[in-house]
Amino acid sequence: MAAIEKRILIIDDEEEHLRSLERIFQKEGFDVATASRGKDAIDKLRDNPPPVILTDLIMPGETDGLDILKTVKSLSLDSQVILMTAYGTVETAVQAMKSGAYDFITKPIRKLQVVKTVDRALEKMTLIEENRLLRARLEQVGATSEIIGSSTALQRPLTLLQQAAPSTATILVQGESGTGKELFARGVHRLSGRQGAFVAVNCAALPESILESELFGHERGAFTGAFQRKEGRIMAAHQGTLFLDEIGDMSLTLQAKLLRVLQEGEFERVGGAAPVKVDFRLVAATNHDLEADVEAKRFRQDLYYRLNTITIQLPPLRDRRDDVLLLTQHFVRLYCEKNHKPLKGIAHKAMEMLENHAWPGNVRQLEKTIERAVVLSTQEVLQPTDFFEEAPAAEPDAGYIIPFGLSLEEIERRIIRETLRRTAGDKKLAAQVLGIASRTIYRKLDQDSDI
Repeated sequence: MAAIEKRILIIDDEEEHLRSLERIFQKEGFDVATASRGKDAIDKLRDNPPPVILTDLIMPGETDGLDILKTVKSLSLDSQVILMTAYGTVETAVQAMKSGAYDFITKPIRKLQVVKTVDRALEKMTLIEENRLLRARLEQVGATSEIIGSSTALQRPLTLLQQAAPSTATILVQGESGTGKELFARGVHRLSGRQGAFVAVNCAALPESILESELFGHERGAFTGAFQRKEGRIMAAHQGTLFLDEIGDMSLTLQAKLLRVLQEGEFERVGGAAPVKVDFRLVAATNHDLEADVEAKRFRQDLYYRLNTITIQLPPLRDRRDDVLLLTQHFVRLYCEKNHKPLKGIAHKAMEMLENHAWPGNVRQLEKTIERAVVLSTQEVLQPTDFFEEAPAAEPDAGYIIPFGLSLEEIERRIIRETLRRTAGDKKLAAQVLGIASRTIYRKLDQDSDI
C-alpha cells in the first residue's frame, strides 16, 4: 500500500472547538495544522497541502469553507475536504459535495464520527496515490513499447526480442494461450526495420485446404470457385513479417511446403507451375511442446530446427504478478477511453485480489475481466465485486455420465460439447484439456451446429 502521511489541516473560527479537534487527532497519531481564519488556511495549504482538510463551512470574514474547497480544486490538489456544518446549512454542504467535497459532518461533532470520516478520506488519498504511482510506472515501462510489464520474468523475453528483431533470423515464440505471443511478434516486426506489412495467420482456425490457399494463394481455375488469381498471405508479407500463430496445428503436408519456402525463398501458388520469389521474415508461435510433437512424428524435425533458430519463451501471468497491476491500469485506461467512462481508479482491495488471482487465461483473461468491469461499473472507483462475482462453493465434480448405446461419433460430440461448456467456450483450452488439435475443435464446430 502506498504510504500517505497522516496529516490534517483543521479550520474553525471557534477557538475552543478548534483545540478540541486538534487534541483528538493528535491522539490518533496525526500531524495536525490548525487555522482559525480561512485566509490563513489557504496560505498553509498552498505551502504544504495536507491529505485531509477538515473545515467549518460557515465562518465570518471573506473566506469560508466553500472558498477553501474552491481553492483546493483550482490548485488541482488531491486533498480531501470534509465540511463541518450546522443542521441549517446541510443543503449547502450537499451542494458542496457535488462540487468535490469528500463528505460533511453535522454539528455537534462526535469524536467517533469525525475520526472515522477522516480515516476514510485518508484511505481515499491512499487509493489516489496508488493509482498515481501505477500510472507513472505504466508511462515509464510502456512509453516506447506496446508490451506492458517490468517484472523479472518478462525481462529475458524482452531482451531477446530487442536483440533478435534487427536480424533476419526466424523466431519461434512459445507460451500458454493468452500470454501475448502475437504482441511479441508485432514487436519483432516493429523493431526489425522491414518496410513491408505485418501479416498474421492463425493456422488452427482454418482447414488444411483453405489454409494452403490462404498462405500460398492460387491461380485462376485451380479449383471450383477459383474465379481469379489470389496472391496469398506469404506474398502479402513480402519485405515484411509473416506471423504464423498455432503453427503446431499445421499439417505435415503444409509443413513441407513451408520449409521449401524458407529454404529456397520461393513458392508456387495452388494450381500454378511458375515459382514466385519472395522475401519475408517468419515469426511462428505455438503453445505446443514442439519437441514432443517431433518425437511423436506430428511435426517435421527439419522444420522445427529451422524455426528454432531463436526461441522466445513467454511466462504465464501467474509468474509475473508484479505486472498485473500495470496491465490492469493500462486496460482500465484503454476501456475507459473506448467507453467514455470517467473512472478515477481501483480500490486497494480490488488491486490485491487481481494481483493474487491465478489467471489461467493469462493476459487475455485479465483484459476481458477489466473490460467487463469498466463497462458495467456504476461507481467512480472499481471495487472487488466489479471484477469477481460472488458465487456459492462449487459442489464436487461428479463427472460426466454417457448413456449406454451411443455411437462413438455421438460420444465424441457430447464430450466436446461438455468440455466447451466447462471451459466457458474457450476452444483452445478445450483442445488442451482433450489432448487434441485446436483445428479438430474448429472442424467439429463446422460439422455440428449444436456444439
